[in-house]
Amino acid sequence: MQDTSANGSSVVDSSGEPAGVGARPDRTLIAILAVLAVLVVVSLVVVFSRGTPTMHDASTPEGVVQRYSAAIIAADEETAERYVTEAAVERCEEIGRGDTSHLRVVLVSSTERNDSADVRVSIVTSYTGGPFGSNEYEYEDRFALVRSGDTWLIDSAPWQLALCA
Repeated sequence: MQDTSANGSSVVDSSGEPAGVGARPDRTLIAILAVLAVLVVVSLVVVFSRGTPTMHDASTPEGVVQRYSAAIIAADEETAERYVTEAAVERCEEIGRGDTSHLRVVLVSSTERNDSADVRVSIVTSYTGGPFGSNEYEYEDRFALVRSGDTWLIDSAPWQLALCA
């Protein structure tokens, strides 16, 4: 509260400031808080808008590897076999595949030639728990594909994602 004395001078409060000056909020503090709030909202939008990965065209080597890998991780061998060459299926020997539920496959690069292609992937295995938190390791390998008519088929796959040995 600001009072004016009889001679027109302002009254000061106990801190020596003119009465009423400290009650006004600092504009710099408000601006910083507003910027922080905007950053938090943008961060939340980015985190929650990350959905499923974009599917590559099924007629491309990347799309074939993506669909095959998803089928293997889901333990859908029937679907996975559609993306493999007959020669690869004939070479098959039954193997006990490990747990694929902890795998994540990330496209690194691809090289397409007339009748063959290589798709390099990063295979990330994650396990939760342990005394130091989650354990994760990454391994880079490649899929070898061959063209069969208008489609691409996998002739060899990384061991973690192999349909069979």
